[in-house]
Amino acid sequence: MSAFEVMRSASLGVFGAIALACASAPGGAFALTRAVSVIHVNVAPLRENAGDPTAAWVAQAMPGALAQALAEAGRPGTPVSVRIDYVMLGPNSGNAGGPAGSSPDQMVGVVIVGGVARPLRAQTWYYPAESDPATIEQSNYDRVFQLSRALAYWAARGY
Repeated sequence: MSAFEVMRSASLGVFGAIALACASAPGGAFALTRAVSVIHVNVAPLRENAGDPTAAWVAQAMPGALAQALAEAGRPGTPVSVRIDYVMLGPNSGNAGGPAGSSPDQMVGVVIVGGVARPLRAQTWYYPAESDPATIEQSNYDRVFQLSRALAYWAARGY
């Protein structure tokens, strides 16, 4: 047997072992992909209300946030549909009456699980940093990402 054939056989064996380990792990990579495949996120109302890039950020962040929250709640693979209607970001300067000079951010939408639609609102607090004025788009993305995680947390727990 040539050195090439030995390397090829060894490589196939290693890849097969990795695939078998992932498939048999209850919380492995394949479990997460099954959860992602049953998640639907509708940002059309948000796109009408806030436009892009906000709607695009939610469309990007929400499926992963929901998959992670469902897995953490012990419900991976649960079919979930989410419609996001509004994202309201408080002032970038802070000082909007929140704790320690923070600004409240909110995401409002509807979560549908098992054919039952429930309105859901998530709120996070934004604490401005010195670098935020120079990187306003990045800080707004981070705020939308945190709101997506917060709404996903409550959606996965059935609120």
